[in-house]
Amino acid sequence: MSPKIVIVGSCMIDFTCFSPRLPKPGETIIGSNYEIKYGGKGANQCMVAAKLGASTAMIASLGSDIYAQEYLKIFKEENVDISCIRVQEDQHSGIAHITVAANGENSIVVVLGSNASLSSKHVETSAEIVKDATVLLCQFETPLETTRYALKLHKGHGLSIVNGAPAVENVDSELLSLCDIFCVNEREAEIMTGVHPLGSSNIQKAVEKLLDRGCNTVILTLGELGAAYASRENRTVTMVPAKHVQSVDSTGAGDAFLGGLAYFKAYHPGLSMNECIRRACAIATESVLKFGTHASFPTKSSLPPELFT
Repeated sequence: MSPKIVIVGSCMIDFTCFSPRLPKPGETIIGSNYEIKYGGKGANQCMVAAKLGASTAMIASLGSDIYAQEYLKIFKEENVDISCIRVQEDQHSGIAHITVAANGENSIVVVLGSNASLSSKHVETSAEIVKDATVLLCQFETPLETTRYALKLHKGHGLSIVNGAPAVENVDSELLSLCDIFCVNEREAEIMTGVHPLGSSNIQKAVEKLLDRGCNTVILTLGELGAAYASRENRTVTMVPAKHVQSVDSTGAGDAFLGGLAYFKAYHPGLSMNECIRRACAIATESVLKFGTHASFPTKSSLPPELFT
């Protein structure tokens, strides 16, 4: 049976150093801790859906290194279909070098590595899995031409969601019009629309600009405030509040929202958009109560049963 949720996206390995402060140019300082974590927007969103019990497949490009082998093991443990993940023999996996200061400031250098080699040809070899997906989920962390191609393949076969992250200022309107749902956070919306700073008074303006550029439905995630959405059919923004909690680590919360949204759209198609977003917000809220990304994503058994009725 074909996976219900198919993710075309990125896998990244995060190398994080914790230090008293960020070093100045040319300076070496002694840090306090060091971690290797497995991330990437595509892989994170896939892991969320899988942990909720979804049948998932990942279409991605990893490098020829020990980190790729570890990532494949992580996917297998969550029953993710990895038959469409290609290991690039002459490249390294995508990595992020992160320095986190004691005051919460950070500096990040991302090297896309093998993610940059995720091509349309790669997606073409997985065409049947893409077409059979109930939900196709993509991001902007791999080549946009590949994302566009995947959306074209999937058009007319199911629902597609694109997460416009990291933000790209001038995205081809064809790509925006090909997806059914386009989702960004506040900062990404600012970059894409020029509406800055984004606040409650101008959310409508930012969403309208995205709809004017070709989007069919826009979801704007607002952190602890929840989310806002509108569509071509109803351009008036609707706010969906989230439960207020004491966050310990918001890393990956946006990915938790998107993996949750894909799950509810695939497995509870009768739910309204408002209700799907409310439940996806609940998944994201749960994720900020623990440190890390994968470790913070909740399993179906750890969540209230009413979320799944």
